[in-house]
Amino acid sequence: MKKMKCVILAAGAGTRMFPLTSDRPKPMLWVAGKTLIEHLFDRVCRSGIDHVFLVVPSASARIKEYFDSRRSQVKLTFVEQKNPYGTGDALMQCADYINDRFLCMNGDILVSERDIRGLLTCSDQGEVIAGYQSTHPGEYGVIVSSEGRLDHILEKPGSEVQNGLINAGIYVFDPDIFDALKKIERSPRGEYELTDALRSRRMDIYQIKDYWTDIGYPWDMLTANEIFLREMGRSRILGEVSKDATIRGPIWVGKGSEILPGTYIEGPVLIGEDCRVGPNAYIRPSTSIGDHCHIGASTEVKNSIIMHHSNAPHINYVGDSIIGENCNLGAGTKIANLRFDEQTISVVVKGKRVNTNRRKLGAIIGHNVKIGINASLSVGSIIGSDSYIGIGAVVSGTVQQNSRIY
Repeated sequence: MKKMKCVILAAGAGTRMFPLTSDRPKPMLWVAGKTLIEHLFDRVCRSGIDHVFLVVPSASARIKEYFDSRRSQVKLTFVEQKNPYGTGDALMQCADYINDRFLCMNGDILVSERDIRGLLTCSDQGEVIAGYQSTHPGEYGVIVSSEGRLDHILEKPGSEVQNGLINAGIYVFDPDIFDALKKIERSPRGEYELTDALRSRRMDIYQIKDYWTDIGYPWDMLTANEIFLREMGRSRILGEVSKDATIRGPIWVGKGSEILPGTYIEGPVLIGEDCRVGPNAYIRPSTSIGDHCHIGASTEVKNSIIMHHSNAPHINYVGDSIIGENCNLGAGTKIANLRFDEQTISVVVKGKRVNTNRRKLGAIIGHNVKIGINASLSVGSIIGSDSYIGIGAVVSGTVQQNSRIY
Protein backbone atom coordinates (compact mmCIF):
# COMPACT_ATOMS: atom_id res chain seq x y z
CA MET A 1 0.00 0.00 0.00
CA LYS A 2 1.41 3.35 -1.08
CA LYS A 3 2.08 5.82 1.72
CA MET A 4 -0.29 8.80 1.80
CA LYS A 5 -0.57 12.22 3.26
CA CYS A 6 -3.41 12.86 5.68
CA VAL A 7 -5.47 15.93 6.46
CA ILE A 8 -7.15 16.07 9.88
CA LEU A 9 -9.79 18.75 10.27
CA ALA A 10 -9.53 19.62 13.95
CA ALA A 11 -12.80 20.69 15.57
CA GLY A 12 -13.04 24.09 17.22
CA ALA A 13 -14.64 25.13 20.49
CA GLY A 14 -17.36 22.47 20.42
CA THR A 15 -20.28 24.41 21.92
CA ARG A 16 -22.29 21.22 22.44
CA MET A 17 -19.47 19.99 24.70
CA PHE A 18 -20.31 22.51 27.44
CA PRO A 19 -18.88 22.81 30.04
CA LEU A 20 -15.71 20.92 29.14
CA THR A 21 -14.68 23.30 26.34
CA SER A 22 -15.02 26.48 28.41
CA ASP A 23 -11.27 27.15 28.19
CA ARG A 24 -9.97 24.78 25.50
CA PRO A 25 -10.89 23.43 22.06
CA LYS A 26 -12.60 20.06 21.89
CA PRO A 27 -9.55 18.20 20.47
CA MET A 28 -7.61 19.10 23.64
CA LEU A 29 -9.96 17.30 26.02
CA TRP A 30 -8.15 14.58 27.97
CA VAL A 31 -9.26 10.95 28.01
CA ALA A 32 -7.38 7.71 28.71
CA GLY A 33 -3.95 9.28 29.02
CA LYS A 34 -3.99 11.54 25.97
CA THR A 35 -5.94 14.31 24.32
CA LEU A 36 -8.64 13.32 21.83
CA ILE A 37 -6.64 14.67 18.89
CA GLU A 38 -3.51 12.78 19.93
CA HIS A 39 -5.42 9.49 20.06
CA LEU A 40 -6.59 10.05 16.48
CA PHE A 41 -3.16 11.25 15.34
CA ASP A 42 -1.50 8.10 16.72
CA ARG A 43 -3.98 5.79 14.97
CA VAL A 44 -3.51 7.55 11.66
CA CYS A 45 0.29 7.42 11.93
CA ARG A 46 0.30 3.69 12.74
CA SER A 47 -1.80 3.09 9.61
CA GLY A 48 1.00 4.01 7.22
CA ILE A 49 0.63 7.78 6.87
CA ASP A 50 3.92 9.67 6.45
CA HIS A 51 2.79 13.32 6.69
CA VAL A 52 -0.14 14.78 8.64
CA PHE A 53 -1.63 18.22 7.99
CA LEU A 54 -3.57 19.33 11.04
CA VAL A 55 -6.06 22.09 10.22
CA VAL A 56 -6.69 24.15 13.34
CA PRO A 57 -8.72 27.28 14.09
CA SER A 58 -6.69 30.47 14.40
CA ALA A 59 -7.24 30.52 18.18
CA SER A 60 -5.81 27.02 18.71
CA ALA A 61 -2.30 27.87 19.88
CA ARG A 62 -2.84 25.31 22.63
CA ILE A 63 -2.99 22.46 20.10
CA LYS A 64 0.26 23.60 18.48
CA GLU A 65 2.04 23.92 21.82
CA TYR A 66 0.88 20.45 22.84
CA PHE A 67 2.28 18.74 19.74
CA ASP A 68 5.44 20.86 19.71
CA SER A 69 6.28 19.36 23.11
CA ARG A 70 6.01 15.79 21.77
CA ARG A 71 8.23 13.96 19.32
CA SER A 72 6.76 12.17 16.35
CA GLN A 73 8.25 9.97 13.64
CA VAL A 74 5.68 11.36 11.22
CA LYS A 75 6.00 14.82 9.74
CA LEU A 76 3.37 17.22 11.10
CA THR A 77 2.34 20.50 9.51
CA PHE A 78 -0.13 22.92 11.09
CA VAL A 79 -2.52 24.66 8.71
CA GLU A 80 -4.50 27.58 10.08
CA GLN A 81 -8.17 28.18 9.27
CA LYS A 82 -8.53 31.86 10.01
CA ASN A 83 -12.34 31.99 9.84
CA PRO A 84 -14.81 29.27 10.97
CA TYR A 85 -16.44 28.81 7.57
CA GLY A 86 -17.01 25.06 7.75
CA THR A 87 -15.34 21.81 6.77
CA GLY A 88 -15.11 22.68 3.08
CA ASP A 89 -13.23 25.87 3.87
CA ALA A 90 -11.00 24.01 6.36
CA LEU A 91 -9.93 21.48 3.74
CA MET A 92 -9.44 24.23 1.16
CA GLN A 93 -6.66 25.67 3.33
CA CYS A 94 -4.56 22.62 2.37
CA ALA A 95 -4.82 23.15 -1.40
CA ASP A 96 -1.23 24.37 -1.72
CA TYR A 97 0.18 21.36 0.16
CA ILE A 98 -1.49 18.41 -1.58
CA ASN A 99 -0.70 17.10 -5.06
CA ASP A 100 -1.60 13.41 -4.75
CA ARG A 101 -4.38 11.23 -3.35
CA PHE A 102 -4.80 11.79 0.39
CA LEU A 103 -6.74 10.72 3.46
CA CYS A 104 -9.09 13.28 5.03
CA MET A 105 -10.69 12.89 8.48
CA ASN A 106 -12.81 14.93 10.82
CA GLY A 107 -10.83 15.52 14.01
CA ASP A 108 -13.62 14.69 16.46
CA ILE A 109 -14.32 11.06 15.59
CA LEU A 110 -13.10 7.74 16.90
CA VAL A 111 -12.42 4.85 14.54
CA SER A 112 -10.17 1.80 14.75
CA GLU A 113 -6.73 1.57 13.21
CA ARG A 114 -7.91 -1.55 11.36
CA ASP A 115 -10.67 0.38 9.63
CA ILE A 116 -8.34 3.22 8.67
CA ARG A 117 -6.06 0.67 7.04
CA GLY A 118 -9.05 -0.99 5.37
CA LEU A 119 -10.18 2.29 3.86
CA LEU A 120 -6.65 3.05 2.60
CA THR A 121 -6.48 -0.36 0.94
CA CYS A 122 -9.88 0.18 -0.64
CA SER A 123 -8.65 3.48 -2.08
CA ASP A 124 -6.18 1.78 -4.44
CA GLN A 125 -8.91 1.99 -7.09
CA GLY A 126 -9.95 5.60 -6.50
CA GLU A 127 -11.77 7.91 -4.12
CA VAL A 128 -13.56 6.46 -1.09
CA ILE A 129 -16.05 7.58 1.54
CA ALA A 130 -16.42 5.68 4.82
CA GLY A 131 -19.89 4.78 6.07
CA TYR A 132 -21.10 3.45 9.40
CA GLN A 133 -24.29 1.47 9.93
CA SER A 134 -26.29 3.41 12.50
CA THR A 135 -29.53 2.66 14.31
CA HIS A 136 -30.21 6.40 14.80
CA PRO A 137 -29.01 8.04 11.57
CA GLY A 138 -31.43 10.97 11.62
CA GLU A 139 -28.94 13.44 13.11
CA TYR A 140 -26.19 12.62 10.61
CA GLY A 141 -25.69 12.65 6.85
CA VAL A 142 -27.13 9.43 5.40
CA ILE A 143 -25.30 7.86 2.45
CA VAL A 144 -27.51 7.07 -0.53
CA SER A 145 -25.72 4.62 -2.83
CA SER A 146 -26.09 3.08 -6.25
CA GLU A 147 -24.21 -0.09 -7.22
CA GLY A 148 -21.84 0.29 -4.27
CA ARG A 149 -20.92 3.88 -5.07
CA LEU A 150 -21.95 7.17 -3.51
CA ASP A 151 -25.00 8.72 -5.16
CA HIS A 152 -25.64 11.55 -2.70
CA ILE A 153 -25.81 12.35 1.01
CA LEU A 154 -29.14 13.06 2.69
CA GLU A 155 -28.33 15.54 5.45
CA LYS A 156 -29.97 15.02 8.86
CA PRO A 157 -33.25 13.49 7.67
CA GLY A 158 -34.62 13.16 11.20
CA SER A 159 -37.04 10.43 12.21
CA GLU A 160 -37.99 9.60 8.61
CA VAL A 161 -34.88 7.40 8.42
CA GLN A 162 -34.69 4.79 11.18
CA ASN A 163 -31.70 2.77 10.02
CA GLY A 164 -28.98 3.53 7.53
CA LEU A 165 -25.36 4.01 6.54
CA ILE A 166 -24.15 7.39 7.76
CA ASN A 167 -21.25 9.51 6.56
CA ALA A 168 -18.42 8.73 9.00
CA GLY A 169 -16.39 11.83 8.12
CA ILE A 170 -13.47 9.86 6.63
CA TYR A 171 -12.52 10.08 2.96
CA VAL A 172 -9.78 9.42 0.44
CA PHE A 173 -9.70 12.19 -2.16
CA ASP A 174 -7.85 12.92 -5.37
CA PRO A 175 -6.29 16.41 -5.40
CA ASP A 176 -8.92 17.69 -7.84
CA ILE A 177 -11.31 17.81 -4.86
CA PHE A 178 -9.97 21.34 -4.40
CA ASP A 179 -11.41 22.33 -7.79
CA ALA A 180 -14.80 21.04 -6.64
CA LEU A 181 -14.51 22.96 -3.37
CA LYS A 182 -13.97 26.22 -5.25
CA LYS A 183 -17.39 25.81 -6.88
CA ILE A 184 -19.56 25.30 -3.78
CA GLU A 185 -21.55 28.06 -2.10
CA ARG A 186 -22.30 28.70 1.54
CA SER A 187 -25.00 26.56 3.10
CA PRO A 188 -28.03 28.03 4.93
CA ARG A 189 -25.99 28.03 8.14
CA GLY A 190 -23.30 30.17 6.47
CA GLU A 191 -20.64 27.50 6.00
CA TYR A 192 -18.90 25.84 3.08
CA GLU A 193 -19.87 22.19 3.54
CA LEU A 194 -17.35 19.59 2.41
CA THR A 195 -20.19 17.21 1.52
CA ASP A 196 -21.52 19.72 -1.06
CA ALA A 197 -18.38 19.08 -3.10
CA LEU A 198 -19.10 15.33 -3.30
CA ARG A 199 -22.23 15.49 -5.44
CA SER A 200 -20.58 14.85 -8.78
CA ARG A 201 -17.79 12.55 -7.60
CA ARG A 202 -17.59 8.80 -8.16
CA MET A 203 -16.66 7.47 -4.75
CA ASP A 204 -16.55 3.88 -3.55
CA ILE A 205 -18.06 3.19 -0.13
CA TYR A 206 -16.06 1.52 2.61
CA GLN A 207 -18.28 0.25 5.42
CA ILE A 208 -16.70 0.49 8.86
CA LYS A 209 -16.40 -2.93 10.47
CA ASP A 210 -15.30 -2.27 14.06
CA TYR A 211 -16.77 0.85 15.66
CA TRP A 212 -17.28 4.55 15.08
CA THR A 213 -18.04 7.32 17.54
CA ASP A 214 -18.66 10.99 16.90
CA ILE A 215 -17.48 13.02 19.91
CA GLY A 216 -20.36 15.46 19.63
CA TYR A 217 -21.53 15.58 23.25
CA PRO A 218 -19.67 15.18 26.57
CA TRP A 219 -21.05 11.71 27.28
CA ASP A 220 -19.55 10.47 23.99
CA MET A 221 -16.20 10.77 25.76
CA LEU A 222 -17.29 7.98 28.11
CA THR A 223 -17.82 5.72 25.10
CA ALA A 224 -14.42 6.71 23.72
CA ASN A 225 -12.81 6.10 27.11
CA GLU A 226 -14.19 2.56 27.27
CA ILE A 227 -12.78 1.80 23.81
CA PHE A 228 -9.34 3.29 24.51
CA LEU A 229 -8.96 1.36 27.76
CA ARG A 230 -10.18 -1.87 26.21
CA GLU A 231 -7.50 -1.61 23.53
CA MET A 232 -4.55 -0.61 25.72
CA GLY A 233 -3.40 -4.18 26.37
CA ARG A 234 -1.46 -5.53 29.33
CA SER A 235 -0.90 -3.77 32.64
CA ARG A 236 1.92 -1.26 33.02
CA ILE A 237 2.76 -0.18 36.54
CA LEU A 238 5.39 2.53 36.98
CA GLY A 239 4.23 3.71 40.40
CA GLU A 240 3.93 1.87 43.72
CA VAL A 241 1.14 -0.57 44.54
CA SER A 242 0.75 -1.68 48.15
CA LYS A 243 0.92 -5.40 48.79
CA ASP A 244 -2.37 -4.92 50.67
CA ALA A 245 -4.15 -3.53 47.57
CA THR A 246 -6.12 -5.85 45.28
CA ILE A 247 -5.81 -5.64 41.49
CA ARG A 248 -8.09 -7.44 39.05
CA GLY A 249 -7.63 -7.01 35.31
CA PRO A 250 -5.31 -4.66 33.40
CA ILE A 251 -4.31 -1.36 35.02
CA TRP A 252 -1.86 1.37 34.07
CA VAL A 253 -0.26 3.36 36.87
CA GLY A 254 1.97 6.34 36.09
CA LYS A 255 5.27 7.38 37.66
CA GLY A 256 5.10 8.70 41.19
CA SER A 257 1.60 7.35 41.88
CA GLU A 258 0.73 5.38 44.99
CA ILE A 259 -2.00 2.75 45.38
CA LEU A 260 -2.52 2.54 49.13
CA PRO A 261 -3.58 -0.41 51.34
CA GLY A 262 -7.14 -1.70 51.16
CA THR A 263 -7.73 -0.28 47.68
CA TYR A 264 -9.55 -2.55 45.22
CA ILE A 265 -9.14 -1.91 41.48
CA GLU A 266 -10.98 -3.71 38.68
CA GLY A 267 -9.47 -3.02 35.28
CA PRO A 268 -9.30 -1.75 32.73
CA VAL A 269 -8.28 1.34 34.68
CA LEU A 270 -5.73 4.06 33.90
CA ILE A 271 -4.16 6.16 36.68
CA GLY A 272 -1.83 9.00 35.72
CA GLU A 273 1.36 10.30 37.30
CA ASP A 274 1.79 11.52 40.89
CA CYS A 275 -1.63 10.31 42.04
CA ARG A 276 -2.67 9.02 45.44
CA VAL A 277 -5.40 6.37 45.46
CA GLY A 278 -6.78 5.05 48.74
CA PRO A 279 -6.61 3.83 51.36
CA ASN A 280 -9.70 1.65 50.92
CA ALA A 281 -10.77 3.18 47.60
CA TYR A 282 -12.75 1.17 45.04
CA ILE A 283 -11.94 1.87 41.37
CA ARG A 284 -14.22 0.05 38.96
CA PRO A 285 -13.75 -0.73 35.23
CA SER A 286 -13.42 1.86 32.45
CA THR A 287 -12.10 4.61 34.71
CA SER A 288 -9.39 7.07 33.65
CA ILE A 289 -7.73 9.25 36.28
CA GLY A 290 -5.39 12.06 35.20
CA ASP A 291 -2.12 13.29 36.71
CA HIS A 292 -1.85 14.75 40.24
CA CYS A 293 -5.22 13.41 41.43
CA HIS A 294 -6.30 12.18 44.85
CA ILE A 295 -8.95 9.46 45.08
CA GLY A 296 -9.22 8.94 48.79
CA ALA A 297 -10.59 6.87 51.64
CA SER A 298 -13.80 4.93 50.93
CA THR A 299 -14.33 6.66 47.57
CA GLU A 300 -15.81 4.65 44.71
CA VAL A 301 -15.28 5.59 41.06
CA LYS A 302 -16.89 3.71 38.19
CA ASN A 303 -16.77 4.17 34.39
CA SER A 304 -15.65 7.78 34.68
CA ILE A 305 -13.06 10.29 33.51
CA ILE A 306 -11.32 12.43 36.13
CA MET A 307 -8.96 14.96 34.57
CA HIS A 308 -5.67 16.35 35.94
CA HIS A 309 -5.39 17.93 39.41
CA SER A 310 -8.88 16.84 40.53
CA ASN A 311 -9.80 15.14 43.78
CA ALA A 312 -12.49 12.91 45.23
CA PRO A 313 -10.73 12.43 48.56
CA HIS A 314 -13.34 11.40 51.17
CA ILE A 315 -16.29 9.00 50.97
CA ASN A 316 -17.42 10.03 47.47
CA TYR A 317 -19.32 8.17 44.77
CA VAL A 318 -18.53 9.03 41.14
CA GLY A 319 -20.31 6.93 38.53
CA ASP A 320 -20.57 7.36 34.73
CA SER A 321 -19.31 10.92 35.07
CA ILE A 322 -16.71 13.33 33.71
CA ILE A 323 -14.87 15.67 36.05
CA GLY A 324 -12.74 18.42 34.50
CA GLU A 325 -9.39 19.74 35.67
CA ASN A 326 -8.68 21.25 39.09
CA CYS A 327 -11.94 20.16 40.72
CA ASN A 328 -12.60 19.04 44.27
CA LEU A 329 -15.48 17.02 45.71
CA GLY A 330 -16.15 17.69 49.39
CA ALA A 331 -16.42 14.80 51.84
CA GLY A 332 -19.60 12.79 51.33
CA THR A 333 -20.46 14.25 47.91
CA LYS A 334 -22.37 11.72 45.83
CA ILE A 335 -23.32 11.64 42.14
CA ALA A 336 -26.48 9.77 41.09
CA ASN A 337 -26.26 7.94 37.78
CA LEU A 338 -29.52 5.97 37.37
CA ARG A 339 -33.14 7.12 37.16
CA PHE A 340 -35.69 5.38 39.39
CA ASP A 341 -37.57 4.20 36.29
CA GLU A 342 -34.27 3.10 34.64
CA GLN A 343 -35.12 4.93 31.40
CA THR A 344 -32.49 6.66 29.26
CA ILE A 345 -31.34 10.03 30.52
CA SER A 346 -32.01 13.30 28.69
CA VAL A 347 -30.24 16.61 29.24
CA VAL A 348 -30.69 20.13 27.91
CA VAL A 349 -27.94 21.29 25.51
CA LYS A 350 -28.11 24.82 24.06
CA GLY A 351 -31.77 25.05 25.01
CA LYS A 352 -32.72 21.75 23.38
CA ARG A 353 -33.51 18.52 25.22
CA VAL A 354 -31.22 15.75 24.00
CA ASN A 355 -31.61 12.05 24.71
CA THR A 356 -28.17 10.72 25.62
CA ASN A 357 -29.29 7.14 24.85
CA ARG A 358 -27.52 6.17 28.07
CA ARG A 359 -29.36 4.43 30.87
CA LYS A 360 -26.59 5.44 33.27
CA LEU A 361 -25.13 8.94 33.29
CA GLY A 362 -23.89 10.87 36.30
CA ALA A 363 -22.57 14.43 36.14
CA ILE A 364 -20.58 16.42 33.59
CA ILE A 365 -18.47 18.82 35.66
CA GLY A 366 -16.38 21.57 34.07
CA HIS A 367 -13.01 22.88 35.23
CA ASN A 368 -12.14 24.60 38.53
CA VAL A 369 -15.35 23.49 40.26
CA LYS A 370 -15.45 23.25 44.05
CA ILE A 371 -18.18 21.20 45.72
CA GLY A 372 -18.93 21.31 49.44
CA ILE A 373 -19.42 18.40 51.81
CA ASN A 374 -22.48 16.16 51.50
CA ALA A 375 -23.65 17.71 48.24
CA SER A 376 -25.84 15.54 45.97
CA LEU A 377 -25.80 15.69 42.17
CA SER A 378 -28.72 14.25 40.23
CA VAL A 379 -28.48 12.13 37.07
CA GLY A 380 -27.42 14.09 34.01
CA SER A 381 -26.33 17.17 35.96
CA ILE A 382 -24.12 19.62 34.08
CA ILE A 383 -22.02 22.03 36.13
CA GLY A 384 -20.26 24.94 34.43
CA SER A 385 -16.61 25.73 35.05
CA ASP A 386 -15.50 27.98 37.93
CA SER A 387 -18.64 27.22 39.95
CA TYR A 388 -19.07 26.62 43.67
CA ILE A 389 -21.61 24.11 45.01
CA GLY A 390 -22.26 24.67 48.71
CA ILE A 391 -22.52 22.35 51.71
CA GLY A 392 -25.41 19.91 51.42
CA ALA A 393 -26.67 21.40 48.14
CA VAL A 394 -28.87 19.29 45.85
CA VAL A 395 -28.14 19.94 42.18
CA SER A 396 -29.99 18.88 39.04
CA GLY A 397 -30.17 20.14 35.46
CA THR A 398 -27.64 22.66 34.15
CA VAL A 399 -25.60 25.04 36.30
CA GLN A 400 -24.06 27.86 34.27
CA GLN A 401 -20.41 28.89 34.46
CA ASN A 402 -19.30 30.97 37.50
CA SER A 403 -22.42 30.00 39.47
CA ARG A 404 -22.78 29.84 43.24
CA ILE A 405 -25.25 27.25 44.56
CA TYR A 406 -26.05 27.22 48.31
